[in-house]
Amino acid sequence: MKFTKCLSIAILLCSAVQVSKAQIKSQTYSFQHDQKYNDLLYSPSTRYHTAVKPYVLKGELLNRFDSLQNTNQMDSQNWFVRKIFNEHLVDVKKDDHTFFLDFLPDFVMGKEMFDTDKRTTWLNTRGFQAGLTIGDKFTFYANAFENQGVFPRYLDEYMSQNGVVPGQGTVENQSKNKKDWMYATASLTYDFSDYLQATLAYDKNHIGDGYRSLLLSDFSSNYTHLKLSGKIGNVQYTSIWAYMTDPKNPRIDSLNSGGRFGDGIKWGAFQYLDYNATNRLSIGFFQAVVWANQNEAGHRGFDFNYLNPVIFLRPVESNNSTSPDKMFLGLNAKYKVLDNMTAYGQFLLGEFTAKEFFGGKGYAHNKWGTQLGVKGFDLFKVKRLNFLAEYNVVRPYTYQHFTSISNYSNHGEPLAHPRGANFKELVGIANYSWKRFDFSLQGLYSVYGTDPADGTNMGGDIFQSYLTIPHTYGNSIGQGIKHNLFYADAKAAYVLNPKYNLRFEVGYTQRFNRVEDAPTEKSGVITFGLRSSFRNFYGDM
Repeated sequence: MKFTKCLSIAILLCSAVQVSKAQIKSQTYSFQHDQKYNDLLYSPSTRYHTAVKPYVLKGELLNRFDSLQNTNQMDSQNWFVRKIFNEHLVDVKKDDHTFFLDFLPDFVMGKEMFDTDKRTTWLNTRGFQAGLTIGDKFTFYANAFENQGVFPRYLDEYMSQNGVVPGQGTVENQSKNKKDWMYATASLTYDFSDYLQATLAYDKNHIGDGYRSLLLSDFSSNYTHLKLSGKIGNVQYTSIWAYMTDPKNPRIDSLNSGGRFGDGIKWGAFQYLDYNATNRLSIGFFQAVVWANQNEAGHRGFDFNYLNPVIFLRPVESNNSTSPDKMFLGLNAKYKVLDNMTAYGQFLLGEFTAKEFFGGKGYAHNKWGTQLGVKGFDLFKVKRLNFLAEYNVVRPYTYQHFTSISNYSNHGEPLAHPRGANFKELVGIANYSWKRFDFSLQGLYSVYGTDPADGTNMGGDIFQSYLTIPHTYGNSIGQGIKHNLFYADAKAAYVLNPKYNLRFEVGYTQRFNRVEDAPTEKSGVITFGLRSSFRNFYGDM
């Protein structure tokens, strides 16, 4: 029913307008797909604002997108061949509007090679995507998916514990190992001018130039938000106001009869100011505030004080110790050190006390995270060979608050790094495209700490209460039950139709997790199948 309703809305939008070649488009964020823009975005001859994703595609960026959508077209007059290999299923192009519609399948089979249950994994997804442009100012994009699947044990346990498929939404039904869920995205953008765009969306955001983001990432499920982005000269300012949910704090009826009215509601305001100082150097300043829909005094709702566009509303040092709202400040920067290589980094500050920050005593209330990385394109002068190496570290307790309704999370998952806090991580990624072939390789090593069986708050679980920190001093990264995680993933694909990323894909994922005083968790899954869409799937945790 939900799938049919979404499809009907998309078709009605098409028929409701007198429908040139679009000069603006929107597309969901996909890390692997976005690497195909690296030689344009990170060239020292350009000065793009690259941190805020998904991008609004226009100008040279739109030209590159259109070029990728028409890679190695097959020469055929046969309607069926053109629809399978070259075109959208429905593709309308008029003088003042365009519209497309596609069926998106994900049919994947896999086999667990290492885990003791040797389970067969699979994914059965039926979805669609639709896109509409009107003139050169308005663009609309939507997709929706109905999914069932069986996953490796470590992901299965994550879903059972949290009630969500990572980044995809609520698990609706569970039968033995099988999971059932819906996923949908919608985005409406109006380009007022070269200086101002507005987007109303049910989607995700990612702020940063790396694979991970410690500021705001695309890991959690979609959320409703309004995004305004303005640009003057070399300065870009982005404000996002978000309506989010918290399944761990359900709404209860006013008579306290125990009836559940759905997930708890929370709000977020995120501001990012980016300055391109030169063609090579960019510096960005970030601020985030998350608050509960209802506080101790009763209903609060959206706090209009946070419509204030001025970044750095109040000092961090005095903010989080008593405020019912969770606030962060952050810094994001990049420098194009070579013509084909960029160094980038982030620093997140959640709370600190100046006299303790450099004391070296493991003070619990100094909460911060940092990211350092390098990325590039045309490695060894091989065209379209992209690479990335990244280091992330976050201190214990960094994203926690008094309760999960005001912590840095959405729909039961972190808004920043999938691991939460209390970890160190090293990530390496390489990908290569040749004609319609795509290859990717990823390796990850992480050291992190989890809570012991008695539930003592060691700082990694951001849903623990900030009030239950057991020790004010002597805290260190990785404290608690220590884990050493090794993760590797390799994929090869042939893209049948670049319009909606329809592809045959084969892959192998290996994961070893050495747990202190417990058996090593082992998983090795080989997969193959027919896939489509530009969604991000995060299983590297």
